[in-house]
Amino acid sequence: MVDVALTIAGSDSGGGAGIQADLKTFQELGVFGTSALTAVTAQNTFGVTAIQPLETAMITAQIQAVMEDFNVKAIKTGMLFSAEIIHAVGDMFHWSGIPLVIDPVMIAKGGASLLKEEAVEALKTVLVPLAAIVMPNIPEAEVLADMTIKTEIDIEQAAKRILALGAEAVLIKGGHRKEASYAEDLYMGADGKRFSVRAPWIDTKDTHGTGCTYSAALTAFLANGETAANAVIEAKCFIHAAIEDGLKIGGGHGPTNHWAYGRRTTKRMEGVVVNG
Repeated sequence: MVDVALTIAGSDSGGGAGIQADLKTFQELGVFGTSALTAVTAQNTFGVTAIQPLETAMITAQIQAVMEDFNVKAIKTGMLFSAEIIHAVGDMFHWSGIPLVIDPVMIAKGGASLLKEEAVEALKTVLVPLAAIVMPNIPEAEVLADMTIKTEIDIEQAAKRILALGAEAVLIKGGHRKEASYAEDLYMGADGKRFSVRAPWIDTKDTHGTGCTYSAALTAFLANGETAANAVIEAKCFIHAAIEDGLKIGGGHGPTNHWAYGRRTTKRMEGVVVNG
């Protein structure tokens, strides 16, 4: 039996992020990927030049078509763009019981806004309470937690605030804290479980789609039956390999290497440290 995952996200014409990154990641991890497209973007490694959201009826029709025919084991959301889309997606899954991974996509690597300002409240009140895991980077965590994050204590406080919104767990990604020699992510669960996972800092500009890829890997491991903690650790290994073995294509922020993890399986834990 093949495990199935669903991604609900936007399209990246450059192939490094969005549903393209998600489906590549699912495939690499042996999960059959299905998708519901929320928006079409014109973008490359330099940035986003145009965004066209789909009508909510079409988005929900895609989700319904997948859910009626496939035994979906895990779901992730990426770019949702508007409050209307967030409400439509939330209405589809408030009853499902399927693990839902929320990648709260807000800003593209090149700086373009991928979530309308008025949609933030809907994200916090509609989707986050449905989440098995919410995976913000530090700027996104600042928005969700309504606070500034400068220190490790701030990260812990932000995680507690996001859990208070109703999520089962939160994973705050530390890749924006460039003062350290490593990228450390904090996992905190509503059940009291807590640990951090870190990997050596990689000096590269080729990080386009890291959030999409990381969350897609985590979703794939959940679809394969891993616990949330194991899924986080293995997903960290996946994204670390994808960044370390960069493809060096495009003139801007290049994409990560989605097949790197599978080509170095025996070394995937090298450099990745779990604390707690």
